[in-house]
Amino acid sequence: MLGAIIGDIVGSVYEFDNIKTKDFPLFREDCRFTDDTVMTIAVRNALRIYDKEKDIQSFQAALIAEMQRLGRKYADRGYGGRFAKWLWMEDPKPYGSYGNGAAMRVSPVGEYASSLEEALKLAKASALVSHDHPEGIKGAQAAAAAVFLARQEGWGKARIKNFIEGEFYRLDFTLAEIRETYTFDVSCQGSVPQALACFFEGESFEDVIRNCISIGGDCDTTADIAGSIAEGYYGLPEEIVERARTYLGEIEEEM
Repeated sequence: MLGAIIGDIVGSVYEFDNIKTKDFPLFREDCRFTDDTVMTIAVRNALRIYDKEKDIQSFQAALIAEMQRLGRKYADRGYGGRFAKWLWMEDPKPYGSYGNGAAMRVSPVGEYASSLEEALKLAKASALVSHDHPEGIKGAQAAAAAVFLARQEGWGKARIKNFIEGEFYRLDFTLAEIRETYTFDVSCQGSVPQALACFFEGESFEDVIRNCISIGGDCDTTADIAGSIAEGYYGLPEEIVERARTYLGEIEEEM
């Protein structure tokens, strides 16, 4: 989960100010955590209920409650328009979204799951409470599967990529090919494959994050998704973790 949060913090200052280069300071004074971090923590907290009860409906109810509680507490973190309204509804319902909100919050599912099947089941359940479009579910499942597989012995990048391409997305492009023309896209189908490519082309955790920033677009979210995968594959450099924690403040108590 920390890999996702670090990616979010690093990308926060470049989301609307794309730079198209890997040469930049990893942290700036004006970095901050965004809605990506808040909702990722909400999923992590809801999984504690699932761990006790092993019931999907209880998990979804807990997830809705946590997303609304934390979303209202940290209301200034850049939520999308429809989701911002969803956070304040008395009886929130899914609204057919294929935005990347379900994919950017799902990393705790991949970390928690004891099998690929459980990761896919929980990812779908976590998406359905808000982002119930097939592409929204697909994005969440692809991200969760990659997070899970990156932590498994015997699963190198080539094998993970083959699975992703067989089940979810064709990754028939390189970052160099899309860097100049890639633009802001908050759909799952327009951002999750790019986040995955940033992981597959990366050479370290930090390099994966720099890849995400370098292609532009919704880069706090692509760095969140790719960072969560890279955490399991590479581990987290302690100095980066410590620097990222300085931006969290009281929300760290919710983790």
